[in-house]
Amino acid sequence: MLFPPLVQAGLDHAFQKASPVLLSDVADGAAGLVLAELARLRFAKGVEAPALVTFIARDGLRQAEVQGALQAFAPEIEVLSLPAWDCQPYDRASPNASLVARRMECLARLVRSRGGARPRVLVTTVNAALQKLPPAAFVARQSFSAAPGNALDLEKIAEWLEANGYQRSSTVRDVGEYALRGGIVDLFPPGFAEPVRLDFFGDTLESIRAFDPETQRSQAQLKALQLVPMSEFQLTSEAIKRFRQGYLAQFGGNLRGDTLYEHISEGRKHIGMEHWLPLFHAGLDGLEAYVPDTLYVLDSQADGAAQERLSQIEDYYEARRQAQEESGAVPYRPLPPGLLYRLPAEWQTLRAGAVEVSPFTMESGGNRTLFSARTHRGRDFAPERTNPEANVFQAAVDHAIARRRDGRKVIFAAGSEGARDRLGGVLADHGLKAQRVLRSLNDLADMPADETGMLTVALQEGFETPEFVLLSEEDLLGERLTRPKRSKKRAKDFITELTSLKAGDIVVHVDHGIGRFIGLKTITAAGAPHDCLEIHY
Repeated sequence: MLFPPLVQAGLDHAFQKASPVLLSDVADGAAGLVLAELARLRFAKGVEAPALVTFIARDGLRQAEVQGALQAFAPEIEVLSLPAWDCQPYDRASPNASLVARRMECLARLVRSRGGARPRVLVTTVNAALQKLPPAAFVARQSFSAAPGNALDLEKIAEWLEANGYQRSSTVRDVGEYALRGGIVDLFPPGFAEPVRLDFFGDTLESIRAFDPETQRSQAQLKALQLVPMSEFQLTSEAIKRFRQGYLAQFGGNLRGDTLYEHISEGRKHIGMEHWLPLFHAGLDGLEAYVPDTLYVLDSQADGAAQERLSQIEDYYEARRQAQEESGAVPYRPLPPGLLYRLPAEWQTLRAGAVEVSPFTMESGGNRTLFSARTHRGRDFAPERTNPEANVFQAAVDHAIARRRDGRKVIFAAGSEGARDRLGGVLADHGLKAQRVLRSLNDLADMPADETGMLTVALQEGFETPEFVLLSEEDLLGERLTRPKRSKKRAKDFITELTSLKAGDIVVHVDHGIGRFIGLKTITAAGAPHDCLEIHY
């Protein structure tokens, strides 16, 4: 228990009075443990909310780490993840379709429930929290439900799938695809491990089954199906009309050569059209519309990340606006930042009511009520790693034995079951033989003090609490050994490989197969020249 009864009472009082709170002594690796404690505290008080706690991580890597830690430390807690778009502000590219599907799945689950049988925590990022979202009413309204025995119109289903971002294909293999074959509808909804097959007899839905995307064979039968949109807006006649009116109001009537306006007016999709999301809705919502009554918890360094992102948004907007005014060659008309993103004052309003965490020991919380989480970063074995005469594993075993003498239990953590077993084997060779695999941190209470816990969770650094010590694989081996960076092909290397090609050479394209290289060709797209490979298949 991180928070003794007296501290729990103080936290509860601060939350009820909406007093700003600063939690000190929250080691980076212990963030998931702290969030679990806060969620349990609110759940025990009977608080009902779509998410009892909303954690705003400083970046996507941190979001993934904390999400994994929550699932390993407290599996009884439901964890939802809201990622940010994977493109820059005012980009010409669209966010990845599968990522948008994950966002919509998360938002749909938030609007469909308020409270439940177990605590729920939402984990998101600064970038996602700064971006406005489609109206909660739109997400709730566009959900689609079906069960065997329902009478459904196949054409209406196809219209719903098209309007909500699904792509029609001959064979369904990837998320977001659907296919119609007589009285059968195949589709791969976001959040599903496998695609599903709807089998109709006339207009009556007879069965819903999962199927293998490779063999296309039907498998387990489902009792019901709940679908969410694949897109954050719809290209309906009403949405197109709203977009046209809003676009004209923002940028005037001289829109000759504006391919975005032309494509949307024709009901066609346009790459990057998501950056004009506000024009497809009567208004966008902030994150608070989806998580009323939540307890916001800001990651350490989250405010710095927010300030950097807000500055980046403003810089990108000004660059787009100035380029349009000076040349006008490439029609990119950016919307003012306040329409798609939070303004700096809006971020400060959210921050003012949030719990801030710090890995440091603090003497005063300033204008915030200060509480300590009583954790700190664990031992880092960097000196042993850099000393060729030292044995890092023997040092880890000696450290674990010393912590046991202090009356604390010891856990070693690795990012996968294979890595955990390998680490356990090496530690056993160095004398730490009594080991127990922990399914979660909840199993720690039943572990004898003379045993060592082995836990599967990826943490960049371990931590210590008054009750136990957790050493991560990276504490022992270092980041480079456990998280190798993917090699990136440099531009000059690509050019070197390209110059080795001669006209007429046979090449193999990853998607299109065997073709013949003709040469380099310059193509003008959206007013800008691009060097392309000409390949005939």
